[in-house]
Amino acid sequence: MADALKQRQAFQFYGRRKGRPLRKGRQFLFDELLPRLTIPLGAPGTLDPAALFEPRKRAVWLEIGFGGGEHLAHQAEEHPGIGFLGCEVFEAGIASCLSHIAERHLDNVRIHPEDARLLLTALQPRSLDRVFLLFPDPWPKRRTAKRRFVNRDNLDRLAELIEPGGELRIASDDPTYIEWTLQQVPVHPAFQWVAQSPVDWQDRPTDSIETRYEKKARDAERVPHFFRFRRL
Repeated sequence: MADALKQRQAFQFYGRRKGRPLRKGRQFLFDELLPRLTIPLGAPGTLDPAALFEPRKRAVWLEIGFGGGEHLAHQAEEHPGIGFLGCEVFEAGIASCLSHIAERHLDNVRIHPEDARLLLTALQPRSLDRVFLLFPDPWPKRRTAKRRFVNRDNLDRLAELIEPGGELRIASDDPTYIEWTLQQVPVHPAFQWVAQSPVDWQDRPTDSIETRYEKKARDAERVPHFFRFRRL
């Protein structure tokens, strides 16, 4: 408990956590199901995510900022042999994800309802096979650029956590964030951009689905970009 408190104090979080009150059914899931799925954090670098599942999963994938949870639930349903970790702080998004989990009877999802950096700090090295960062808050103004999740510190940590040959997937419709991502990730020594042609970043990966944020972007005539980086 003391370690977790110190970690929370070490990170300054920006963003919204609560919106309108949850509907009765979702509040029930938030109160009853979430505690059973919440990932227990221990000392830094000690959490073996595969051990969170029974039976132990052959691989673990992480989604940072899962929004309403539709992508996380889709991946978990399509890959029952893989364990999924999801990070989200917005209460309504967590409740939406819990609804997907309950409706589909998914037993291979665990949730971290806090700042993703706390979970990244707790995980063992080379314990993840794939990481998704889909339509993160772009923090488009120059004065808020330091709040963007894609930065050297976070990339360094992801490089420690992702198995060689694993993937980091990033999607965005914000021109500033797209440019920022291409300035940050391909030059990192641990990651290689796997695109071979424009189709590789113009089209959503075939094993993925359209999220509400992608639909919102397309409705507003913004062009989503999809980047895949391999851990060298």
